[in-house]
Parts: sequence; structure tokens; C-alpha cells
Amino acid sequence: MKKKYGTNLLLLHIIVLVWGLTGILGREISLEPFLLVWWRVLIATASILLIARVLKARLRVKPTELWKFAFVGLITAAHWVCFFAAIKYSKISIALVLLSTSAFFVSILHPLIRRQVPKPYEMALGLIVMVGVLMIFKFEATYTLGIFLSLAAAFLAALFSTLNARLVATHGPATMAFWEMLFASVGLSLFLLVSGYGNSLLNLPNMRDLQLLFVLGVLCTGVAFIVSIQVMKVLSPFTCALAINMEPVYTILLALVLYGSDEWMSPEFYMGGAVILSTLFIDTLVKSRGIKRDADYVSESE
Repeated sequence: MKKKYGTNLLLLHIIVLVWGLTGILGREISLEPFLLVWWRVLIATASILLIARVLKARLRVKPTELWKFAFVGLITAAHWVCFFAAIKYSKISIALVLLSTSAFFVSILHPLIRRQVPKPYEMALGLIVMVGVLMIFKFEATYTLGIFLSLAAAFLAALFSTLNARLVATHGPATMAFWEMLFASVGLSLFLLVSGYGNSLLNLPNMRDLQLLFVLGVLCTGVAFIVSIQVMKVLSPFTCALAINMEPVYTILLALVLYGSDEWMSPEFYMGGAVILSTLFIDTLVKSRGIKRDADYVSESE
């Protein structure tokens, strides 16, 4: 059992590291954000379909459910466009740190969608997050557009995460991933056609970009998604959340190793980033206590 736990924990950190590669790939791929995301969702749709066939996952859904997947798929595509545009207009470090504010947006959106009152401690953490964001705004004003795009990506990530939390109760992960990526592909294709990118869709990217796009679409999207769901069946929610919170840290360290001084930011940026990231770990610790209390109650009831 310990061996199985250790193997899955290692797999989870590898997956988080793979997710961290997304920012690096976004910088390395020369395509514009819209075309980059179009290729990503196209490749991801094909890879998820293949994985679903191998795993014999059932992809059929009720026609009345399709609009939900379409809505989430389009939001996901918009999130990725904002995220990759943020990297193009600022730096990987800025995009990843500010993407972490999605937890703050979730604390607002989740109660609103469920018509509940926001939790006071989550709102308090939200205020701390805003302090970190304001520090970054103040000392990295050169990247204002990138900062706004990063915050937009964080908001959209919070929105599709909140909506997916409701869909996952009645649908399997492969089913959700396939339909959402399919609708993201269709929606982006239509947008690019009407906005004058039609000719660009017929042109294959250069060989280097194409190779990186396959890594992004297959490994960082299709495979990573399926494996992450599998390991979460073995590991506790607290362990998973703690590992996932390490994604921006892994990505920033990778960027510093790969790009050196080109990715160095001001000391004040790292202070603001530390403030934002600290709220993720505090939130994880608080929620883990609630999970433990629930587990103890179930154990006592049995």
C-alpha cells in the first residue's frame, strides 16, 4: 500500500511539472495565441478520443447536456488564449503567479453560482491576494497588459473550474474532456474564420512548433488530465491540492533555469508572488482540517 501511495505521489508531482511546462511551451511556440490554442484543442480532442477508446470510456451524453459542455469548452478556450497572450506580453513568472489568483475568484464565484454566502475566511484570503496583486502592479507596471490578461485568465479558470465541479458529479472525466475540447475546437474555428484567420488555419506550423504543439496537446492536456484523475483516486484531497499549488513554483524555477536573467523580476515582484502563493497553502491547510473532521465523523459513525 505504501509503495502504491509513493508511486502515485511521484506521478502527481510529475503531472504538476508537466502542467508547469505549459507556460514554457507557450513562450517557445511562435504562433499567435489564438492559433496556438486552436492547435492545442484540436490535438487534445484527438488524443482524448484515442485515450477514451483505449480505456473504453463511454462518451455519449444527452443532447440536452451538450450546451453545458459547449459553454465550458468556450470558456476554457478563452482562458488559454488569455494565458498564452499574457506570456507573450509579459513574462512566464507574471502569468503563472497571477494565474494563482483563480482561487480567490473561485471563492467568489462558487457561492454565487450555488446561491450561498461566501465564507469569511476565504474573503479574508481574497483581500490578502489583492495586496499581492497590487504589489505586482506597482513594481511591474511595464507589463500592465500582461497583468490584466493574466487576471482575465485566472477569472476564466475559476469560472470553468466551478462549472466543471458540478458536471463531474454526473459525467466521467474522459467524457467531459472530450466534449469540452471538441466544442472549444469548433468555437475557435468559427471565430478564426470570421476574424480573417481562415488562411492561417490551412497553413501547417513549422516543424519545431508542430512538435511542441503535440507535446502541449497530447502530454500536457490529454495524458496529464487522465493520469491526474487516476492518482486522485489514491491520494487524499489535501495531498493533491498541496502538490497542485506547487505548479507556479515549478514553472518559475524552470523559466529561471532555461532563460536566466531574462526571467528575473524585481524583489518586490517575488514578495507579491509569495503573498499570493501563501494564501493557496493557507487555504489548503484550512480545508484539510475540514476534510479530516469529516473523515473522523464517518469513521466514528461506522
